[in-house]
Amino acid sequence: MIKKNKKPTLLDALFPLTVLLSLLFLAVYFFGDDSSSGPNQIALMLCAGVACLIGLKNGYTRFEIEEGIIKGISLTLGAILILLAVGSLIGTWLLAGTVPTMIYFGLQILEPQYFYVSCTIICALVALCIGSSWTVAATIGVALMGVSSGIDASGPMTAGAIISGAYFGDKLSPLSDTTNLAPAIAGTELFVHIKNMLWSTIPSFSITLILFFLLGINNAEQASNTQIDQLLLSLESEFFIAWYLLIPLFITLFLAVRKMPAFPAIGIGAIAGAVWAVLFQQDLILAHANEGLSLIEANTMVVWQVMYSGISLDTGNKAIDDLLSGGGMGSMLNTIWLIITAMTFGSIMEKVGLLKRVVESLMGVANSVGSLISTTIVTAFGTNCIAADQYIAIVMPGRMFKEEYRRRGLAPENLSRALEDGGTVTSPLIPWNTCGAYMQSVLLINPLDYALFCFFNWLSPIIGIICAYAGFKVKSLIVKTTDSPVVLGTATEKAYQSHINK
Repeated sequence: MIKKNKKPTLLDALFPLTVLLSLLFLAVYFFGDDSSSGPNQIALMLCAGVACLIGLKNGYTRFEIEEGIIKGISLTLGAILILLAVGSLIGTWLLAGTVPTMIYFGLQILEPQYFYVSCTIICALVALCIGSSWTVAATIGVALMGVSSGIDASGPMTAGAIISGAYFGDKLSPLSDTTNLAPAIAGTELFVHIKNMLWSTIPSFSITLILFFLLGINNAEQASNTQIDQLLLSLESEFFIAWYLLIPLFITLFLAVRKMPAFPAIGIGAIAGAVWAVLFQQDLILAHANEGLSLIEANTMVVWQVMYSGISLDTGNKAIDDLLSGGGMGSMLNTIWLIITAMTFGSIMEKVGLLKRVVESLMGVANSVGSLISTTIVTAFGTNCIAADQYIAIVMPGRMFKEEYRRRGLAPENLSRALEDGGTVTSPLIPWNTCGAYMQSVLLINPLDYALFCFFNWLSPIIGIICAYAGFKVKSLIVKTTDSPVVLGTATEKAYQSHINK
């Protein structure tokens, strides 16, 4: 006899979400910015237990639920490896002087009043070329955060500008994994998908640039020339500064442009940083080495240590110490902990059908084309919150809404654009999402602080919803028959079905 699991009720599906939101609110209330350093993880595990109990009630076995958890966590192993590689990269690039050199030149080139808009444009262009918001944040983003400290710019605003630019470029780049994933799930072509996204993406980015321009002109506190000069002198005294110390950066970006996966590209960049440190930062290495070691032993020990625990400066200048200390694989362990607990909760929700039940209830209110597309965007955002992973936020709603778009005669590029508007760009706004946790670990700003300033990431879904209800660039499905193309819309759907039946 085949066992049949009981279909969850809407109450079953909403109860774990209600508990999660309550616990996350309490975590922020009690622990503030430290909520992602343990309290959120406990909240997610408790809610995973609640979802597990509901699954058991509905007939799922413990082994089935465990299988779902293992499968879900396995999807994040690539991200976890990238995080560990990024930790080593930041550590070796600090030791090599690569990050200090970027900060040094950035302080001299970037005007404080145009700093935020410059950050957005720089990150957008690099992400467009390499197709990875994560790589941009770990390389260019780290340096720009350092420059922001040097000119007394707002850290959360800078992080918002970096993320806005990085996700704009990532969203439109044909090299991006999410940009390829969304049309693959929806059933359309890559460049058709990219072209269709321009209608919501370009207006969102244009408004973002205007907002950051105004913020830079009106609100940026410009550091005095004396303060910047002192910072430049401190960088020169602690590190050897030269343009060729940027070569590890160029190597990493070149590998990304050549479509090398992020993990090996960043890993090679970390190794390049270690080599450059040995070649050009001997004084700094010897200052961190234990006494009595030979030159080879000192270099080996310090580089090794930096790759797993990062670098810690003690210059007597707190600003420099805070700016140029950090990195190492160990700095990423808290983020990995958050990702694992979030995926545990999300995997159980998906395995026992609770996530699907929520989506089905949303589909019931999607009576018009505008409401269907808007529901897709909201569902993708909600999946980011529940499942804590942008790939699941694209794949799961894409699979569930695909046939409904087809039935209503809507071209698949409408679905793929909605998935990106609601799924890809909103992921870094959620602290326990893999992207939000990653951005916090790299930029060292809590998502709750920078999310308000990720203008592009908010505007994309909003403008996507406005376009949907206005019917702007909502394309009908064209099916080629032996006679002539048939344009599918709500008025022609029955005629097409009759044609197919014949």
